[in-house]
Amino acid sequence: MRVAILGLAMILAACSSREPVIESDPETRLSTPQGNIVGYIAESGAHVWRAIPFALPPVGELRWQPAVPAGVWDGEREAITAPVPCPQMANGLSADLLGVEAGQLAGAEDCLYLDVYAPPNAENLPVMVWIHGGSNTWGWADQYDGAQLAMDQNVIVVVLQYRLGPLGFFSHPALREAGSGIANFALTDHLAALNWVQDNIISYGGDPDTVTIFGESAGGTNVAALMASPLAGGLFHRAIMQSGSASSVPLAEAEGTEGEEANPSIETARRFVAGEVTADALREVPLADIFAAYSAGGGRVELPTVIADGVSLPAGGVMQAFASPDSFNAVPLITGTNRDEVKLYNGLNDELVARRLGVFFRIRDEALYEAVSEYQSRIWAINAVDEIAATMTAGGHDAVWAYRFDWDEGGANIFLDSAAIFGAMHSMEIPFVFNRFEFFGSRLDPIVFNESNEAGRIALAREMGSYWARFARQGDPGGEWTSWSERPARMRFDTAADGGSGMLAGELTIEGLARDIRSDDRLEENRRCELVASMEGRYFDDRRELRPLTRC
Repeated sequence: MRVAILGLAMILAACSSREPVIESDPETRLSTPQGNIVGYIAESGAHVWRAIPFALPPVGELRWQPAVPAGVWDGEREAITAPVPCPQMANGLSADLLGVEAGQLAGAEDCLYLDVYAPPNAENLPVMVWIHGGSNTWGWADQYDGAQLAMDQNVIVVVLQYRLGPLGFFSHPALREAGSGIANFALTDHLAALNWVQDNIISYGGDPDTVTIFGESAGGTNVAALMASPLAGGLFHRAIMQSGSASSVPLAEAEGTEGEEANPSIETARRFVAGEVTADALREVPLADIFAAYSAGGGRVELPTVIADGVSLPAGGVMQAFASPDSFNAVPLITGTNRDEVKLYNGLNDELVARRLGVFFRIRDEALYEAVSEYQSRIWAINAVDEIAATMTAGGHDAVWAYRFDWDEGGANIFLDSAAIFGAMHSMEIPFVFNRFEFFGSRLDPIVFNESNEAGRIALAREMGSYWARFARQGDPGGEWTSWSERPARMRFDTAADGGSGMLAGELTIEGLARDIRSDDRLEENRRCELVASMEGRYFDDRRELRPLTRC
């Protein structure tokens, strides 16, 4: 999530920190199965508890092991400070917040903590567990403030952290033979957090029998993985995927014995282990050496994530599991994308958008820009929405709803027209779901979210939040939002100024995409074939051949 906005962050400056919370409030004092705890009261009135341990620190012998539940503590825990992020390479967006230079390692392995946001006097409320995005290689809990969502919708919001990059997703014969066979250690962190919810959330005012998992981008992909995991049964009761996918990597590709996966684990382990590669040797490697072996330029970590290890995920992969309700955790699902997903990336593509003086953005060819962004975003939707919904409903799982987020009313200044360049880009829906318009940073937020669009976006945020919360309560978003099994259609979310929200009928397919690309007069033949080549194998590892369908 937001990985391509790194260049934009460098230009417009990185995000600003939250105002520090200094004092605990006795009104938040609780007695829980883990021990006594006190938090603070947010400006919205929500009660907040930060950095609650849900698993033991995955260090030493617990590195590359399934998460182990956290124990109890003595005395009273003052839970008012954000948890330390999990280890990750800082990038242009995150460096300032992490306190290091871009390309440097930040965070600590002792990072398995979660935050809880609740309305005052909460009792038996639905629980919404947020899984952050960031390509499964970066991100942390403090990026997301669930206070307003909790107050607006009378729900409990839990925001968890999980192991990232090679600490979260790593398969090696030495570990497999000496342990559980699990390669998705991050997935076991999610499971541990959900088990924590089952054991503890009553104390915070939540109902452990009404748990919704929701996440964006990689977080949405992790939601899909939890639905497919045989280890997650009964731990959640609804699921929401925001711009996620059902992609997973075969074990042999992740390890490098088959296929051409980037940085396969067997080969990469030889870069940071001197001598024989054993489980003990792997766990003794300095943290910096591990990340250095996986890092490309600019601090980007490239490695397989969401691995079909045959233990935490079925060996056939996530999508195959979705073919029958008997082979996945068939809870009600909302899945959706943003209309202009890839404008986040294309807005920083020098071939499509010119930058002057380092800050002035100008689209080189508006028709081409819109065409390329439209088709690349459509294949994202096909993978993340239509094929998942069609597969599940064909197998008999009818509780599936789809959406598309269309808000593109961002503001402009002399340097940037955010509506034209970014539109309804990847991650743009998150501030609306949380009803908190402090997300992209202190320099960019005032441009995108200004006074002229305030009334419309706040109304849309309340609408989306109410749908999300109604789904969390009853397993059905209600209103005019019809399920995919009734007819292939998705709810379009937008403001009244742009026609308002409503159902869009029709199913997106690869064949329809190819047909439209063939006949689109915005694309010259060479551009059309360049576009097709860029889409094959790029968006969610789609391996189907587009070229024959488009005559390229």
